[in-house]
Order: sequence, then C-alpha cells, then structure tokens
Amino acid sequence: MLELAILGFLYDAPLHGYELRKRITALTGHVRPVPESTLYPAIKRLEKAGLIARETQPGSGAAPRHVLSLTPEGRQELRKRLSEPAQGDITDQNRWFTLLAFLRHLDDAAAQAEVLKRRLAFLEEPASFFYDESGSPLRAEEFDDPFRRGMLTIARATSRAELAWLRTTLTSLDGTAR
Repeated sequence: MLELAILGFLYDAPLHGYELRKRITALTGHVRPVPESTLYPAIKRLEKAGLIARETQPGSGAAPRHVLSLTPEGRQELRKRLSEPAQGDITDQNRWFTLLAFLRHLDDAAAQAEVLKRRLAFLEEPASFFYDESGSPLRAEEFDDPFRRGMLTIARATSRAELAWLRTTLTSLDGTAR
C-alpha cells in the first residue's frame, strides 16, 4: 500500500519527502499513519529499484531539499500494480481505497474495468462478520446487541453504496472501452 501510494503521488508531480508524507497521511488518515521510519526505507527501496529518482535542490533555508520523481520504469511499475493488484488490494478496504485513488493513472478503460470487476465479484460474495453455530451468516436484525447490529447495518449500507457505484462506473467504462 505504501509503495503504491508513493508511486501514485509521484506520478502526478515530483515531491520532497515531507510533502509526500503529508499526502499519504491525508489519504490513509488516522487508520494507518505513516511514520518517517516506514516512509524513508520504502523510498530507498524504490530508488534502489530504479523506480524513483532523487534530485537535490536548494532549500528555502540553509538545508538542501531532496525532490523525488518517478522514472519511466516507475511509471510502468505503477501501471502494472494498478492493472494486476494483489487479492489483498481488492479485499482490504484501506488497500482498496489506495488502489482506487490512483486507478485513473491506468489509461486503459478496459483494464480499469477489470480491476473494478474483481472488487464487484468480491463484494457480491455472501459475507458476514458473525455466524451462528451451523456456520450461517447472521443478519443485523438477529442481534440483541445494538453495537453488533449497528456494525452490520453500517457495513451493509456501505456495501450497497459501493456496489451501486461499481455497477454505474462499469457501465460507463464499458462505453469508453469499445
């Protein structure tokens, strides 16, 4: 998720590490804060792999700034990760949102649609947070516990909204993919 976010933000424009960290934090929010001890090793890995380049520029004060930019190989790698996401990128809500934030960088509408179809298939599978003794999923209405009932009610509403958006977007993409 972190490497995808780095590549995605650098696809738009070169950034220095501090600005990149601010943007990633804004994307992931309080759910997954990005400490420097995680960000900078990821930047180093991507730089060592030839996916990003570092250029030193004079800073506004005395210290120089290191500006990061995406290499042509980095652009290619981002498009590959977007078109061939891991299953966890489809099923995990936070990883899915990171993928979705940059899916526009995948220029091919048919490839975008394939990614959305994978998410749609995942959401259409019957699922629940809680099951009865026989292994059948429990519905929100079956709980006396208002908190578990609330959890299931919110999850169901969120899934319905996302399913509607996915179907509408897929219809739109099908028109542009031809």
